[in-house]
Amino acid sequence: MQKIERLIGISSLLVLSINAAVAAEGVKIPPVPQAEPPGQLGETVRLGRELMQHTDTNPLTKAFVGNKLNCSSCHIDAGTTSTVGTFIGSATAFPAWSKREGVVESLQDRIANCFMRSMNGMRPPIDSRAITAMTTYMTWLSEGQPIKQNPIKPVTPFFANQWPDQQLPPLFKQATHANYVAGAQVYAARCAACHGADGQGQTGFPPLWGAGSYNAGAGMSKPVQMGTWVKQNMPLGNPNLTLQEVADVSLYVDAQQRPEFDIREHVPAKAIETGYYNAASVDDVETVKGNLKALGLDLDTIRGDKAAAH
Repeated sequence: MQKIERLIGISSLLVLSINAAVAAEGVKIPPVPQAEPPGQLGETVRLGRELMQHTDTNPLTKAFVGNKLNCSSCHIDAGTTSTVGTFIGSATAFPAWSKREGVVESLQDRIANCFMRSMNGMRPPIDSRAITAMTTYMTWLSEGQPIKQNPIKPVTPFFANQWPDQQLPPLFKQATHANYVAGAQVYAARCAACHGADGQGQTGFPPLWGAGSYNAGAGMSKPVQMGTWVKQNMPLGNPNLTLQEVADVSLYVDAQQRPEFDIREHVPAKAIETGYYNAASVDDVETVKGNLKALGLDLDTIRGDKAAAH
């Protein structure tokens, strides 16, 4: 019991520290609702939170996960912080326009798409018990907030103007191998203690590259999005990196090897044939090399390694 109380205390301190950092930027996030709904609805809310925290092991979701990540790997404390990555308010933005999919997507679509990108797995049916529970949980976190469908991007209204951070693209577009080296130094000093020197993670902390991490189709595989998240969330409990350090370490991490993304390998063929998969195109193929090329960068040059995997 003392160990559990200690862990809860540490978690609370981390959240308070993160919230304080964001408050300085003028973002005010509503608190998590105090009480869950009664009956089966409340049970479904709790199941949704459980799935967010144990996505890779829960029987309802583990078959759709292809790596060692959980939703909480990116959405800290099951999406209840006041930083980029929070789920609070997210449900109010949907249905929303998604440039990536080229369609208006539902919250269920958005969650299911994370399984094939961030989880490097298969897209679950959007009417499954798992997706229903996760959607219910996220909707509960937005209880009492006004609906404000987003015609530009599927992002919580609290961070719609900060995702992605517009200060970062210029830093990436002028990046050189020296920035990659600097990023490796930041990683060794500020990240490796939790995520491992080899980026493969440790107990309680996710892998950041390799087969166990997100693939090249995930939002976090794009340096600008990665940097936007890192700026407000890392190091955990004390996000105090300079903007240049954020850019350098994000470049370093996203230049490492990770699975390529071919959408046809992550969506059941029948879902494509019948139109059950809600997207304008099913020809999306993404790689680490392509992600850097989108910023005007050459992977081999940035890494200083002609043998770098594409």
